[in-house]
Amino acid sequence: MLKVDEIDLFYGAAQALRGVSTKAEIGEITCVLGRNGVGKTSLMRAIVGQQPISSGTITWEGKDLGRMPPYDRARAGIAFVPQGREIFPLLTVEENLQSGFACLPRGERTIPDEVFELFPVLADMMRRRGGDLSGGQQQQLAIGRALVTRPRLLVLDEPTEGIQPSIIKDIGRALEYLRGKGTMAIVLVEQYFDFARDLADHYTVLDRGEVVIEGSKDTVDPEAVRAKIAV
Repeated sequence: MLKVDEIDLFYGAAQALRGVSTKAEIGEITCVLGRNGVGKTSLMRAIVGQQPISSGTITWEGKDLGRMPPYDRARAGIAFVPQGREIFPLLTVEENLQSGFACLPRGERTIPDEVFELFPVLADMMRRRGGDLSGGQQQQLAIGRALVTRPRLLVLDEPTEGIQPSIIKDIGRALEYLRGKGTMAIVLVEQYFDFARDLADHYTVLDRGEVVIEGSKDTVDPEAVRAKIAV
């Protein structure tokens, strides 16, 4: 289980997160929602170790992450699919996937078959450069690279941003499959409410760096969530 407890996060003098708490459990999807600039990406960076917190705690499987660097969090089973994908454009699809080997023991450095089962287009483009793929294909590649690390916590920052509807459906099906395996917790940042509503087991809604709605899908009014994220 991931537990974020009362964290504050600053960029210089600007406070991005104020006493934020959330959680993510194995076999469930926690959706983090909110308008632009409310702290969603800052929360993801805090979880994966890209930005230090000034107070509060983040624990994963009972271990306080503290100031653990990102590469140690990756070795602890935390994988990140960043906003904007951040694949390596001059490397091939295969080489991009193999970059996920960095945090694995030598004996586990293989690409799982499920990467190609979830995203068959990657198998057909192994020799293509990442930069030659469409935006949607690059997003599938970024998720596939994360899955290569065999994560127990998968963190995705707006994976549907700028993606064509058919691939959004593919991503949704992939997340449903991964949840159904019951071996990982998933944290999903989204702006598109309908996509999040169909997947969420737990909601965390941010506004101006603070949690304004938090709870399970059974206790949270989805229309209240929609109202908070409407532009």
